[in-house]
Amino acid sequence: MSKLIACVLSSLFAASVLFAQVAAAAPAAASDCASKAVGSNGKPLAGAAKASFMKKCEADAKGGAAAASGCAEKAVDKNGKALAGAAKASFMKKCEADAKGGK
Repeated sequence: MSKLIACVLSSLFAASVLFAQVAAAAPAAASDCASKAVGSNGKPLAGAAKASFMKKCEADAKGGAAAASGCAEKAVDKNGKALAGAAKASFMKKCEADAKGGK
C-alpha cells in the first residue's frame, strides 16, 4: 500500500512540474512582446498602439507557415526589389499554402 501511495505522489509531482513548464512558456512570449512594445521615440507604447502591436507580435511569435518556410525573404520581384501591396499579399498567400501542403 505504501508503494502505491509513493507511486501516486511521485506521479503527481512529475505532472505538476510538467504543467509548470508548459504554463511558463506562454507568458514568456507575451513578456518578450511587451518588452519590444516601444515607439520610435523610445517610450513604451500605450492604448490602441500597444494592443495592435501585441496582437501582431503574438501572432508572429506563434510562427506561421510563412515564418517557417521563409516566404517573406522570397517575396521579391524579378529585379530583386521587395514586393509590396497586393502583389506581396498574393505571393505570401500562395507561398504559405504551398508550405502547408508540402509538410
